[in-house]
Amino acid sequence: MSISDLARFTEQLARDAGELIQRERDNNTLRTDYKHQTELVTHADLMADEFITNAIRARYPQHRILSEESMPDLTQAEELDTPLWVVDPIDGTVNYAYGHPQVAVSIAYAEKGQVQAGVVHAPFAGETFQAVRGQGATLNGTPISHSGASVPREALFATGFPYTKDQLEPLVNRLNAMIHQCRDLRRIGSAALDICWVACGRLDIYYETVSPWDFAAARLIATEAGAEAGHFSEPPAGYPVDLWGQDILVTTPQLFSAIQQILRQASTG
Repeated sequence: MSISDLARFTEQLARDAGELIQRERDNNTLRTDYKHQTELVTHADLMADEFITNAIRARYPQHRILSEESMPDLTQAEELDTPLWVVDPIDGTVNYAYGHPQVAVSIAYAEKGQVQAGVVHAPFAGETFQAVRGQGATLNGTPISHSGASVPREALFATGFPYTKDQLEPLVNRLNAMIHQCRDLRRIGSAALDICWVACGRLDIYYETVSPWDFAAARLIATEAGAEAGHFSEPPAGYPVDLWGQDILVTTPQLFSAIQQILRQASTG
């Protein structure tokens, strides 16, 4: 299996899924429901999930799939022997339901817990971010790189907040620290696009706790664009860091240590 062929398949699949979700929002009435009583989901999420997972199974029947809508079993990320696809059919579902453009299809391919190829396709913006490990990152085929920001006070950051609101105090503490020590905040509503925007210089910093499907593809895109990706708390020993979503941090290389320290200090009060 050629990684180039796999990357082309992934990009086309993301584009096709993007057409599907764009068509559903433009031409049909969205049907909405809630997962776990709090998390919004639309019928288009489920349609796109089925479309993507069926295509992967048909092409790579021996591979496993970790997908937000149909197979959200995080334990699969720990089984490293078989190639794994990590899929978010619509990242930014609330944006999608409200008619906002910051919506993306995110598809990552991992071997032994390390992401090798990733695509984040934003259909309403007409933008496709893509990366293959060791080959750089592109936006609509043009190479991209981070902003080079080096001073927190001159850095623009993004973050997000969980659907459940019972553990907000540490998040608010971190937000307070960042607001006081950085240029400003942007709330985009799609983790995948937040990270890709760090990759192409539209943002300088992103941090949040999210699921693997929210960031797996975008993390590779950011690191291939020269950004630094890690965590501001310690991942568990032995867990693949490419798929560990607790307290992730993506910044320009010059900012990483300073922002990591700000967030750690804010987390401990």
